[in-house]
Amino acid sequence: MASSAALDSNCITLTRYVLSEQKNAPHATGELTQLLNSIQTAVKVISSAVRRAGITKLFGTVGHTNVQGEEVKKLDCLANELFINMLSSSYTVALLISEENETVIEIETDKRGKYIVAFDPLDGSSNIDCLVSIGSIFAIMKKTDNSIPSVKDALQPGNQVVAAGYALYGSATMMVISVGNGVHGFMLDPSVGEFILTDKNMTIPKRGKIYAINEGYTHQWDDAVKEYVSNKKDPSKGKPYNARYVGSMVADVHRTIKYGGIFIYPATRDSPNGKLRLLYECIPMAFIMTQAGGLASNGKIPILDVQPTSLHQRCPIFLGSKEDVEEVLAVIKKHSK
Repeated sequence: MASSAALDSNCITLTRYVLSEQKNAPHATGELTQLLNSIQTAVKVISSAVRRAGITKLFGTVGHTNVQGEEVKKLDCLANELFINMLSSSYTVALLISEENETVIEIETDKRGKYIVAFDPLDGSSNIDCLVSIGSIFAIMKKTDNSIPSVKDALQPGNQVVAAGYALYGSATMMVISVGNGVHGFMLDPSVGEFILTDKNMTIPKRGKIYAINEGYTHQWDDAVKEYVSNKKDPSKGKPYNARYVGSMVADVHRTIKYGGIFIYPATRDSPNGKLRLLYECIPMAFIMTQAGGLASNGKIPILDVQPTSLHQRCPIFLGSKEDVEEVLAVIKKHSK
């Protein structure tokens, strides 16, 4: 039949990929595979909810704010509960850190595993009502000892991350993950309900032609950021870059990986520590970007070397193509002299 000819009888699903990585890893126990499968299930359900949000009246708010002082959307609540329920019942995690919860989420003793997951269940949720792409972000770390899990176990720098990824709910649903062996993209095929490998070994170009930054805050930037962005628009300094800014970190970072360029969310006068959160936004995206051959810095040191001091700590970020990030860091260094 013509329809069956379009099906790949040997397609690589996300589950199959993770199992093969487990097979190749020394001393693997299968817990990480189990954990990633639980995340995959949560993402599938969130994707379904996002597609049906208007019909099922998931738009709008629940009438309260999260720990960041942001109004909580109904989809936010559903996504957060899905992540918590799926991960806490996977028997693989010791602690969970969510953007929506002020403190760590402890796992019952009999369900405890060795991993710690920090996640933003629904990034870019302010864009929900206008149908702009949104996403989920996560980073997985390992508990370093057998003590009772506590906040200090969660405060690990990004260079201790064992896996990270994001899900993008756009024109299609895609999961992009790395277990420290490159970056791979999996598209959700709704006809079979599986994530299929479509983007193997994703790598970012060494230089791009796009910059992404919220220029509404120009008056609050420091002189280095102002100079860099001005240079990107000045024809006398080379062909001007295109400005592309969605306002959903997942969408902006995904485009940056695919096409190259730079994504910047700097410190501002009102937010001197930046706005994006270190543990569940900056670190996982920096891990992915670094694995894809790019760079990620807070303007001084690599994001993956920043030592977290609190669960919801904020951090400036300069992330993208190697040469683009090096260029903005050179401008920052010049201004710091």
